[in-house]
Amino acid sequence: MLLFFWVFGVGQLFAQPFYFRGVIKDDQQNILPNVSITQLSTGSFFRSSEFGTFEIVSSFPVDSFQFFLDGFIPMVAKWEPVNYVQVTLKRPVDLRPNYSLSSLTLGWNRQESRNWLTGNETYADLLENRYVPAGLYPRTGLSLNIDRASYSNIRRFIRQRTPVPADAVRLEEMLNYFNLGYAQPDSGKVFRLLTRMTDCPWDSKSRLLFIQSNAQQLDLDTLPPAHFTFLIDVSASMETPNRLPLLQSAFRLLVHHLRDKDSVAIVTYGGVTNILLNTLSGCEKDSIRRVIDSLVAGGATPGESGVKLAYSVARRHFIAGGNNRVILATDGDFNVGMKTEEELEELIERESKRGIYLTCLGVGMGNYKDSKIQTLAKRGNGNFAYLDGFQEAEKVLFKEFAQTLYSVADEATLSVRFNPQRVQEYRLIGYDNKMGALRDSSARLLGGEIGSAQSAWTIFELRMKAGEIASDSLASIRLDYRLPRDTSWFYQEETIRPSWESLSSIDTTYRFAAALVWFGSLLRQSGYVPEKTWEGLLRYLPGSIARSDPYQVEFDQLVRTADEIYHPKKRRKGKRFFK
Repeated sequence: MLLFFWVFGVGQLFAQPFYFRGVIKDDQQNILPNVSITQLSTGSFFRSSEFGTFEIVSSFPVDSFQFFLDGFIPMVAKWEPVNYVQVTLKRPVDLRPNYSLSSLTLGWNRQESRNWLTGNETYADLLENRYVPAGLYPRTGLSLNIDRASYSNIRRFIRQRTPVPADAVRLEEMLNYFNLGYAQPDSGKVFRLLTRMTDCPWDSKSRLLFIQSNAQQLDLDTLPPAHFTFLIDVSASMETPNRLPLLQSAFRLLVHHLRDKDSVAIVTYGGVTNILLNTLSGCEKDSIRRVIDSLVAGGATPGESGVKLAYSVARRHFIAGGNNRVILATDGDFNVGMKTEEELEELIERESKRGIYLTCLGVGMGNYKDSKIQTLAKRGNGNFAYLDGFQEAEKVLFKEFAQTLYSVADEATLSVRFNPQRVQEYRLIGYDNKMGALRDSSARLLGGEIGSAQSAWTIFELRMKAGEIASDSLASIRLDYRLPRDTSWFYQEETIRPSWESLSSIDTTYRFAAALVWFGSLLRQSGYVPEKTWEGLLRYLPGSIARSDPYQVEFDQLVRTADEIYHPKKRRKGKRFFK
């Protein structure tokens, strides 16, 4: 009996709720909203409120919590729920800019963007761009790139019939995935800039402005030699069929395109870091494939040492005037040997300036670190893609081999100056900045890499001024870039006339681009595309899909499957009807 009452009493003690309350600030006493908080006893995840406060219920009289926010040193704290605590997060001592911006409006005070962080309006790491008054801030810029991982990652979630995390949705990458409406530039031109304007299908008060930046198509036979260093994660987490075996199939496809003057080295990391193939000519395809086929997963993930070794091999076999590139293939789980992620990013950025670029291939699910891989690719002046199956591997490394691995332009940025006489306000769709970048005053706009025959799309949502207007200019655009292995800067400029086409008459390509944005915005729960417009999107789709394009047909099905995931009541109603 005594034992029973003792056990019962102790059980009651630990069953009662304990409340851990506090506020999170930086070392300048500024409140920090949207801080990620992990309750270590349960693994539960929380975020601080708009006022930096938090309240967490625990079954334990003493509990531990981890606090994380981009731009600050992660912190673990343990305490009893007796007082209201203040948690102070500190910035790294290294004052080197840790962030790059995806877009930047000239003259815009970043504090105004920080003010967008209100309450529960966003829980994603990306902060959606909002309307900007053209009269006050007529000029905005963005970083062009050919990253397209977001779409295939979204597809993976929908095929598993699970909701898509908001911060996995990057609208510009969804557009990049399809390489819509590619148009070869005129002879002697690096880019061809095309623009169209039409109605906005989800908001009758707005219009959509489309800007296409079409890069020239390279002739692979006349290109200089390439040296590729395959850096392949073979740690234990890569053992499942959708990870290392998928990558082996992908690299076998890539090898098919190698020319005799190209060369390949293979570095692996997992338990230990090895050079499995120091360097072989592209003419020895069978030997390269045998090494790829011999890979076996096992061990820890010494990501930092793998990256360092791969770049050291790339430097040793550097081809002056050639295409030098490290291809990192991983599920992104760098969990051994790295002091800080910033050190790794600094190494990659330094090597990119020496002419060694980085392409990242993400695989797997669960611990797939999408944002980490994206950051590494950006630092490496490269691109990244997510392989959710063999079909995607074939698309990225076989069908789009040149687009993925051969650069037409580096550090490409697009700037747009709107005419305030015609445009009341504008909103850049996609190219959303990380909240950490907006908090970091040293963050800057970094240009991206554009591959062969790439059509990079930029879309603005506009609210026009009413009345008669004399000006015949809607906006001017300027694309700045460097040629690969060249330090000189070049640019192309265009003036956009205020011509308009109705949605019913505009080319299907633009209708499909609008459908992509509409769908992605619904997945992100955008404040500008109401949830109630799901039905509108489904009605809009039939006239927007090119049935001859299997990828667009697949998109049509993805939207309908997502509608079932996000609105399951529709299916229940159907069942009741048949009863």
